[in-house]
Amino acid sequence: MIRYCLRRLGQGVLVLFVLLTITFFLVKALPGGPFDKGERAIPEHSRERMEAYYGLDKPLVTQYFLRIKNLASGNLGVSLRLEGREVSEIIGQAFPISFQLGCVAMLTALAIGVPLGVIAAWKKNSAIDYGAMGIAMIGICVPSFVIGPVLADFFGRRLELLPSIGWSFTDPRHWILPAFTLGLIYAAYLSRLTRAGMLEILSQDYIRTARAKGVSEKNILIRHCLRGGLIPAAAYIGPAFAGIVSGSLVIEAVFAIPGLGTHFIKAIENEDEPVLTSIVLLFGVLIILAIFASDVLGAWLNPKIRRGN
Repeated sequence: MIRYCLRRLGQGVLVLFVLLTITFFLVKALPGGPFDKGERAIPEHSRERMEAYYGLDKPLVTQYFLRIKNLASGNLGVSLRLEGREVSEIIGQAFPISFQLGCVAMLTALAIGVPLGVIAAWKKNSAIDYGAMGIAMIGICVPSFVIGPVLADFFGRRLELLPSIGWSFTDPRHWILPAFTLGLIYAAYLSRLTRAGMLEILSQDYIRTARAKGVSEKNILIRHCLRGGLIPAAAYIGPAFAGIVSGSLVIEAVFAIPGLGTHFIKAIENEDEPVLTSIVLLFGVLIILAIFASDVLGAWLNPKIRRGN
């Protein structure tokens, strides 16, 4: 198991290195430069002085290795457009909001998707099953950037039941609309995966044997089916969490939440390479850790994976 974990972490470091390299050179390939943006043109001598200050006058390869060296030492650099603010300071202020939103949305997805999948499998080919899978299909087909404005308009503006903009971690009313919007599609996938996993377990011979011995349906469901039936959903939780956190960039814009999404979009517009690569790197780390946790959970649930590694 330790070798399995170390190999996964080593692959994650390699992926981060490739991700950073691609992002850096893509930003540098954009036309113009970070100081060519804005409503007023910067005088030529000022622009050259600023480029020299930030090291942008050096060869591209030199800039790349300096960036790698700074990141390896924990220095994320300075924003090129936000009046010299440290990137670590920007991320430190905005990331907790995005992370809180992602966690609440993930819990919402689990709270909706897993029970819905279990009930659908338990009541296979019934009206409950068809209804649950119909709801799941709606959640998959309708994009979040459509659901979000509709919910904000109906519950926020017309009924005035919930705040439709802003974020406050201490006020749960602010969580409901953005977390539900963000988590709905993942709840739909989780319900379908859970249903498929449960149906596979329910069709096993040992389940029929348990029923023949008179084991109650409740015990069959909880003690014999649930652990094995959740394996497909467990394998999906890691990528789902990574998708939720990175997908919050759009939801933050819909509900005017001051998370990383605002800085990410501005960094693209301004070609602010330190901010952009740092945010991409941060989301890369989150995705790798989430997938790693999902793999470890899958290995714990499924002995075949442990034996195979």
